Amino acid sequence: MAIVEVKNVRKTFGPKVALDNVSLDIPEGKIFGLLGPNGAGKSTLIRIINRITIASAGQILFQGHPITEEDVSHIGYLPEERGLYRKMKVGDQAMYLAQLKGMSAHDAAVELKKWFVRFDIADWWGKKVEELSKGMAQKVQFITTVVHRPSLMILDEPFSGFDPVNVDLIRKEILRLKDEGATIILSTHNMESVEELCENIALINKGKLVVTGETNEIRRRYGQDNVELEYTDDTLDRKSLVVAREQVNAQLRELMDKGFTINSFKELIPRMNDIFIKLVTEEE
Repeated sequence: MAIVEVKNVRKTFGPKVALDNVSLDIPEGKIFGLLGPNGAGKSTLIRIINRITIASAGQILFQGHPITEEDVSHIGYLPEERGLYRKMKVGDQAMYLAQLKGMSAHDAAVELKKWFVRFDIADWWGKKVEELSKGMAQKVQFITTVVHRPSLMILDEPFSGFDPVNVDLIRKEILRLKDEGATIILSTHNMESVEELCENIALINKGKLVVTGETNEIRRRYGQDNVELEYTDDTLDRKSLVVAREQVNAQLRELMDKGFTINSFKELIPRMNDIFIKLVTEEE
């Protein structure tokens, strides 16, 4: 079942077409990768889903009905353009943002303090935002995005500005939130994260939908249908050979007839980074 259905959405800004008849489904309970180069239309689509801007044509359905302001209260949105009030204390700001999403002061305080402990930032509660590094401030903003336990989370470049340790922390939290039932839209240029986290993707370029579907199915669809054979020859050297799938049996027989030992063979599936470059370049 799709938690969000994007139906023939078009968005123009004067003569500029930001989105051109885009349709896609975001499955419930999955991590969905929204991919595309800078200026492709990803942020525009995210803003339309959040009702920050309105589509020129088309429709967004949330759990089967046209999305409403009430539905938006069940969405957690981490924008790429980070923004916290620098003069406010961290705890006061987190409380304010949590209550904007409908949490009571008591519930907000309880849940925020749990998150602050989990992220090992409990002693930041009374500090001003301007005292925090960029990475510290982004931790706070991530917490305020998810603290109200939204059914849909939209994370725009959530790993930007983090060191490897904190990238791993955020990645684990995203997986934990998904396991607890949340649907997550992940907009990122980090293809390694896409391969590791996203079960489904959509690639947008120049406002048009290029491809959408299950990540592994797309990787296989754009593969070369090749197989890598690893074997040990008569000098006991380990070697590898890439062959087309239809030639595998013949090649295996040839190697074994020579007395070589077959160690393994595996399908070669392209990385998402290669597919991204290939599809965007073809569109260009």
